[in-house]
Amino acid sequence: MNHQLTNLTRRDVLASGVRVAGVGVVAGLTTQLSTNMQSTALAEGKKATVIDAHSHIWTREIEKYPLAKGATLADLAPPSFTTEELLATMATEKVDRCVLIAHTKFYGFDNRYMTDSVKAYPGKFRVVGMVDDAKPHPDMEMKRLLRLGVTGFRIVPGRRGDQWLSNSGMQAMWRCSAETRQAICCLINPANLPEVDRNCKRYPDTPVVIDHFARIGIDGRFGDVELRNLCRLARHKHTSVKISAYYALGKKKPPHLELLPVIKRLYESFGASRLMWASDSPYQLVGENNYSASIALVRDLIDFVTPEERAWLLGGTADKVYFFEI
Repeated sequence: MNHQLTNLTRRDVLASGVRVAGVGVVAGLTTQLSTNMQSTALAEGKKATVIDAHSHIWTREIEKYPLAKGATLADLAPPSFTTEELLATMATEKVDRCVLIAHTKFYGFDNRYMTDSVKAYPGKFRVVGMVDDAKPHPDMEMKRLLRLGVTGFRIVPGRRGDQWLSNSGMQAMWRCSAETRQAICCLINPANLPEVDRNCKRYPDTPVVIDHFARIGIDGRFGDVELRNLCRLARHKHTSVKISAYYALGKKKPPHLELLPVIKRLYESFGASRLMWASDSPYQLVGENNYSASIALVRDLIDFVTPEERAWLLGGTADKVYFFEI
């Protein structure tokens, strides 16, 4: 893939052992409990929870939630996508819960709008936030935010140059994640897959989520080498992939059928319980793309999974990764 794609913005696309005593044991039991509960619900014929594993929110209430330095209201596109607007969007397709994703372009490292939404709507949301790994002890901030519903952290290349994964702050984050189960969520391009692979090997107990197929297909092509590199991550047992952001990949318009062979290949490598559907709203709502087409690809059009596996794709995996008990 062209190296210039590494720093594409969404706007470009539209116009990425010793542990604390008892913690590892509790985390493992919690993961198993989530898995068992999902399987039991399906076996008993109960409706499985549907979770959108990736959506952004923003508000024009800049007095309460100031925008990041350099950002203005004119930069918000769409002009508004509040918590309540997200909930209304979810309701159209009977989506039960959602994972809110940090957007540093608008809010920097300020996670308050998302964590306030967790508090306002108990049980409805979890948060993938951001912390500044250039500051001392980002792991301490991770633990503080865990109590507020932040169960993952977004990381992106470019902010720290070639050392973005190897600096001391980032290493502290990966170690902390292995302890707290807060997933390291990578917004990356295909070129970054080998270095993420190396870090997964270095920190085998760290839960890792790859956003948006690692943006494979952003140039309209699904390269075999790139897909093989993504599938190689399946050997790290705590690594999952979001099958998401269809508006930005392949033909970039509904019904997104060209993504089905890619999802099948990931399914054959990771299994359904390590893949999760996500919309990447509000970007999936722009132009001819829409929320219904996003969920329909997984809910209605995939023909190579069992009903139980489909439930994992639509919510079980996100529940396991993000909605563990705090």
